[in-house]
Amino acid sequence: MTENEQQASQDAEVEQQEVPCQEELSAEELARQLEEMRAKADEHWDKVVRAQAELDNLKKRHQRELEQAHKFGLEKFVAELLGVWDSLELGYQAARENHDIEKLLEGTELTLKMLADAMGKFGVEQIDPQGEPFDPDKHQAMQVVERDDVPSNTVVEVIQKGYSLNGRLVRPALVMVSKAPS
Repeated sequence: MTENEQQASQDAEVEQQEVPCQEELSAEELARQLEEMRAKADEHWDKVVRAQAELDNLKKRHQRELEQAHKFGLEKFVAELLGVWDSLELGYQAARENHDIEKLLEGTELTLKMLADAMGKFGVEQIDPQGEPFDPDKHQAMQVVERDDVPSNTVVEVIQKGYSLNGRLVRPALVMVSKAPS
């Protein structure tokens, strides 16, 4: 017999000695043990039911929070843009009542700065590649123009500025690109 088999045999003998025979237990002792086991089973069942309810509540709360995040995720952005909107409305009213171009230009300039600041707070950057080398990842060439005063493949005119959000391109800049004269 191997050492493992001997140990297993000894363990079995010990178990037989520790567990009293069913015949030796009285009916009252069996009833008491049955009640203890039922109480433990009820306790475990209660824990399972509570854990399931807690999990369901957690799922529902997570779903509500996710819906709220989607619904109101732009709240700070909108609040920041409201000042720009107000400024545009004031400028429009001023232009209708007063035809002072200098004040209108000054107000428009301030409104554009407010808008740029608001967008910058949320990671929106303007792409204005005037004079830069053409980058197909950020620019969309609308026209190629022969020019000898700038290096080939240079942005010579920006038709429409591009924008990125936290480094990701939202809209490419529409540009005119130079090429060497033929």
